[in-house]
Amino acid sequence: MVRIGFGYDVHVLQIGRPFILGGVHIPFEKGPLGHSDADVLLHALADALLGSLALGDIGHYFPPHDPQYRNMDSKEIVRTARTMVEEKGYALVNADMTVVLEKPRIGPYIGKMRETIASLLSVSVDSVSIKATTSEGMGFVGRGEGVQAYAVVLVARKQV
Repeated sequence: MVRIGFGYDVHVLQIGRPFILGGVHIPFEKGPLGHSDADVLLHALADALLGSLALGDIGHYFPPHDPQYRNMDSKEIVRTARTMVEEKGYALVNADMTVVLEKPRIGPYIGKMRETIASLLSVSVDSVSIKATTSEGMGFVGRGEGVQAYAVVLVARKQV
């Protein structure tokens, strides 16, 4: 049996915040604003993992008003979501993600992001796809005010 999950996240960009995407620090004068490290790609991925088995969303498990999660490394959120999926008897088959932003250009960092995410999910790099696009100057993302990420995952029941 297979299940599909979809995740989405968006954050405002703020001057002076670190820009962490897919678990990788990217040099830039702005970074996503959020309670945790605001890694939109990992947040979308975690929500997709949780959604694949109707387990809710990351806000349920890591409430943004809870001080214990302030500046949390989003890799921990993904590890938790992966563990929850595995405890239900499923494993990730593949993840496909898209980041929408004008700047910075993330092409040079995609390989490292794929490796980081593959390691977090205990899968091969070939099971992780990351793409980047712009919004062609339209809307808050087009004006450089924010970043969005989408993720789709396929999970399958583990063979016993």
